[in-house]
Amino acid sequence: MNTVLLEKHEGYAIVTLNRPDAMNALSRELRADFVSAFAECVRDRAVRVIILTGKGRAFCAGFDLKELSAGDGDAAEAADNTVARAMDAFTGPIIGAINGHAITGGFEMALACDVLIASENARFADTHARVGILPGWGLSQKLPRLIGLSRAKEICFTGTPVFAQQAHAWGLVNHVVPADQLLPRARKMAEDMCACVPDVLARYKPLIDQGFNKPLDEALRWEERIAIESARQAKGQVIAQRRESVLARGRSERGKSE
Repeated sequence: MNTVLLEKHEGYAIVTLNRPDAMNALSRELRADFVSAFAECVRDRAVRVIILTGKGRAFCAGFDLKELSAGDGDAAEAADNTVARAMDAFTGPIIGAINGHAITGGFEMALACDVLIASENARFADTHARVGILPGWGLSQKLPRLIGLSRAKEICFTGTPVFAQQAHAWGLVNHVVPADQLLPRARKMAEDMCACVPDVLARYKPLIDQGFNKPLDEALRWEERIAIESARQAKGQVIAQRRESVLARGRSERGKSE
């Protein structure tokens, strides 16, 4: 059985963790398959957006503790952030479709996504402190920046789960939807992203991410410089064509809603 499934569509791909009986725990094999799947998406320029989800009742339960506790288990190997680096190597947006439990390493994978859509069955928990392993895939740094220092410390120091609606209220996820609407909603978002100009979409992500880590005054000057460089490459006729495309899409969507 393939531990990670890769399904390509027009403009986007769906990467599915596929160890449902083990709650998609991050075994050595799954981590290797995951890195390979993302590398394939990086190589394929037609893939501009990735949807990341899990098979079964869990998104990802984190490290495979059974494997780590076996004689050949290696916690240092599991803590190595090859998974996070594989996600960072993809320049386009990553939509996390969180179908169920996102625990510890699975929580970190969710935080590595750009946008999170949660099923009403989703729950997030950090059990690093309970298991006795410190996070190394970004959780300790990303979570406080996303939901605030005190809330992040509560999650990390207690290990208690945060359910979907609470995660939404705290700003951890963008949307909470019924379970049967999770993938359709993620697909629709991916299609909307794919409707953007490809090279601009790829450049927009680092514009936000890198600017977020700068002081505001420096970030504003940096954004202006990047925008001027981008504008110099755009031609009036091309901009007019793109504007008409946006207007046509808006008219089409209004027609569907009426």
